[in-house]
Amino acid sequence: MTLLEGSIGVEDLVLLEPLEQESLIKNLQLRYENREIYTYIGNVLVSVNPYQQLPIYGPEFIARYWDHTFYELKPHVYALANVAYQSLRDQDQDQCILITGESGAGKTEASKLVMTYVAAVCGEGERVNSVKEQLLQSNPVLEAFGNAKTIRNNNSSRFGKYMDIEFDFKGSPLGGVITNYLLEKSRVVKHFEGERNFHIFYQLLAGADPQLLKALKLERDTDGYAYLNPGASRVDGMDDTANFKTLQSAMTVIGFSKEEIRQVLEVVALVLKLGNVELADEFQANGIPASGIRDGRGIQEIGEMVGLNSVELERALCSRTVETAKEKVVTALNVVQAQYARDALAKNVYSRLFNWLVNRINESIEVGTGEKRKVMGVLDIYGFEILEGIPWVKVDYFDNGIICNLIEHNQQGILAMLDEECLRPGVVSDSTFLAKLNQVFSKHGHYESKVTQNAQHQYDHSMGLSCFRICHYAGKVTYNVNSFIDKNNDLLFRDLSQAMWKAQHPLLRSLFPEGDPKQASLKRPPTAGVQFKGSVAILMKNLYSKKPNYIRCIKPNEHQQRGEFSSELVAVQARYLGLLENVRVRRAGYAYRQTYESFLERYRLLSRSTWPRWDGGDREGVEKVLGELSVSSEELAFGKTKIFIRSPKTLFYLEDQRRLRIQQLATLIQKVYRGWRCRIHYQLMRKSQILISSWFRGNMQKKRYGKMKASALLIQAFVRGWKARKNYRKYFRSGAALTLSNFIYKSIARKFLLGLKNDLPSTNVLDRRWPAAPYKYFNTANHELQKLFYQWKCKKFRDQLSPKQVEVLREKLCASELFKGKKSSYPQSVPIPFHGDYIGLQGNPKLQKLKGREEGPVLVAETVMKVNRGNGKTSSRILLLTKGHVIISDTKNSQAKTVIALNGVVGVSVTSFKDGLFSLHLSEISSVGSKGDFLLVSEHVIELLTKMYQAVLDATQRQLPVTVTEEFSVRFKESSLAVKVIQGPGGGGNGKLSCKKKGSRCLEVTVQ
Repeated sequence: MTLLEGSIGVEDLVLLEPLEQESLIKNLQLRYENREIYTYIGNVLVSVNPYQQLPIYGPEFIARYWDHTFYELKPHVYALANVAYQSLRDQDQDQCILITGESGAGKTEASKLVMTYVAAVCGEGERVNSVKEQLLQSNPVLEAFGNAKTIRNNNSSRFGKYMDIEFDFKGSPLGGVITNYLLEKSRVVKHFEGERNFHIFYQLLAGADPQLLKALKLERDTDGYAYLNPGASRVDGMDDTANFKTLQSAMTVIGFSKEEIRQVLEVVALVLKLGNVELADEFQANGIPASGIRDGRGIQEIGEMVGLNSVELERALCSRTVETAKEKVVTALNVVQAQYARDALAKNVYSRLFNWLVNRINESIEVGTGEKRKVMGVLDIYGFEILEGIPWVKVDYFDNGIICNLIEHNQQGILAMLDEECLRPGVVSDSTFLAKLNQVFSKHGHYESKVTQNAQHQYDHSMGLSCFRICHYAGKVTYNVNSFIDKNNDLLFRDLSQAMWKAQHPLLRSLFPEGDPKQASLKRPPTAGVQFKGSVAILMKNLYSKKPNYIRCIKPNEHQQRGEFSSELVAVQARYLGLLENVRVRRAGYAYRQTYESFLERYRLLSRSTWPRWDGGDREGVEKVLGELSVSSEELAFGKTKIFIRSPKTLFYLEDQRRLRIQQLATLIQKVYRGWRCRIHYQLMRKSQILISSWFRGNMQKKRYGKMKASALLIQAFVRGWKARKNYRKYFRSGAALTLSNFIYKSIARKFLLGLKNDLPSTNVLDRRWPAAPYKYFNTANHELQKLFYQWKCKKFRDQLSPKQVEVLREKLCASELFKGKKSSYPQSVPIPFHGDYIGLQGNPKLQKLKGREEGPVLVAETVMKVNRGNGKTSSRILLLTKGHVIISDTKNSQAKTVIALNGVVGVSVTSFKDGLFSLHLSEISSVGSKGDFLLVSEHVIELLTKMYQAVLDATQRQLPVTVTEEFSVRFKESSLAVKVIQGPGGGGNGKLSCKKKGSRCLEVTVQ
């Protein structure tokens, strides 16, 4: 679509008619009321804060703007970010995005959207995703420690931030560097009514758990802290508790350790507690005013938290040491001076903590020095361009250079005179500084004060006696000089630095390296003005090395209300942002400019004269390219080092031609590549065919030669054999060799057997040793002899055993077959002989009567535990195993409760653990079996089940099924009960059981 097709108002103010301040504001208002918050001025983006979430962001819109050029879709911050990113990636040009606007205009959100877009389009991969996540997660950390609620903005950035995002040659992010400027550290100790301190203080108090607050010696109520304004602790639409969790998560993603996070929060708590340190008037012996701590509890808590002697901290707060090259003088501070020292310490601790956080983030996201990289910078500051020697249409605009000189001239600027006043000996105050300004700038056209107004006989009641005013191009700004000297000096007494350095807290100690006596210096630290000018100079040098992209942010109203548009407020912002002048410059100037070298590198493929090689100068090459494309001379201007193109459509035409040419070149490359690949393939096939043929012919000749050689050898063998046989018959009698070989073989065999006789192993059946055969042809005989010897040893061992011992071994063998490798308690039962009687049956006539006379001896008699299938409880029973029955009786009256014939036992289930639980599964057709199966616990379960197995085998000539499992079913009257055996936390070492009913059809048994 074209730029104006279906648009609301004018999407690009370059096309606005008539070009006036009123029509510009009305166009912005019309678009804003229709929720069109973005407007172009050429390639400059104007953004009006909507104070609401609009459905114009997210992956769908990112994909849409990624596939289109700058003017093909509606104005959007994604379009500007796309141009910057593609220029960086495709044209190898470092970029910077300069975001301007006053507090509440949406600069922070605009920078977030730029970073989100770049992160979404710059590729995927484990390392790339990690870098993108770290870059994005730096925002919550910096916002928590550097943003605060002001009267105009609930999330106002109280510091300047410049972020360099560094990319590799493919456009994937490698890391970044963050630089911070001018943190408003005075907010730590003082802020206006209705405003808040930095977010981190409220997030910590609201989001920390009780244990953390107790460790930090803090209370949750914000009204209890002098540095926090009462009544302004909560902000509509801001959840401090959730934001604190987000902060902790972000710090973890960036790479902060748990210990580092804790140390940071301890330093934040220290700043809060410093504000509660109350100072009281005291007097020295000579009557000189001094100061002291009213309540030492706060100082003591600070000392305990950071490992600092509270006495030393109190001394540092209430006195000052002035040291020269020859002497050292300690001076007591009055209450006002001590309060200044306390607040200066709190401001310095917080400011240095913020700098440490920025440096720590940079350590995590920095790029290795060996990697080549491209850079995209994002900065909230006004930007400038350097013009060249080409004919321009003059546009009237205010030259802000005179104001810049007024403020920052090296010798006659306001900042230079402020530094000079701070360093001047004698009585120095804010009044003497203002007097000096009035003297130097009395005739300056852009400087006003009460003195200059009186000299010109002007009356202005808004001008205070301690104020001066600078007339900027967009309006007049009044400055109050109160505290200018103190703020510029930004002094922290050496006693406080040394006290902080003595702390046992690693982070706090590292924030004050000058406190180390070994690094002590009498040199005066640089003033705030000097530091600011140096930082700005470095920043401007950095920005001039990059291609600028501009976002002008505008605040539509003072109340942060959606849908409300104040024309007067927007007009003021449009005036100081220079939007009207920007439109005029764009109309009279050129939309696109680039160095000859870069332009030729990108577009030389459009001319046959410059492609594929050009040996002439860059400017001549550019002229060749544009001459062959027949571009109108009105659209072009040739500068000293750059080519200028007036309208975007000419640039789009060049890009379209370049795209078509790339397609043609790509087709040509593909054609050449396919031809080359086919030739290489043919050559490889030809070489392979020649190689295969040569190998085949060689192999055929080798086979033929092999056959000929084998035939020759065979003939030779027959001839040699015939000769040997002929000579043998001639010189030896027939049969002599056979007799000789038999004699030798028998001699060797006799020697082997006699030697084996003297080297026989012991007769112990466990000794499986056997000497090796001396010759291979004795291996078979030696193996058979070994088997015979072992069988003989075993027979001899068995012959020595009594019948009872044989029976015991058979029982142990049966137990091995049933339970070896299946049940954990089996290895413990191997060395223990089966006893059979464990209840003293011979001494109990009542129990002897339970078995019939025809039953024979009792095989097993022991006390077992019967598990109640209904509730899982256990009761003691006596179990007798005879050759025909299993008898279960009561332990108290020795009366038989159940007699089970062995032919009625159809199976046994037992677990694999070290427990004695087993189940007797009975036949349903038997009288006893109709009542259900039995669930019993025996301490001799291996012996009991082994003998039961043999008894069933002897009685019924069938094998009793013994199942080793942890889950089995037990019949219970007309239903069944599922038994599940599990191992307890102790590993089931002692074999104790606990039964628990799980519902009506499940019994859970735990082996302790």
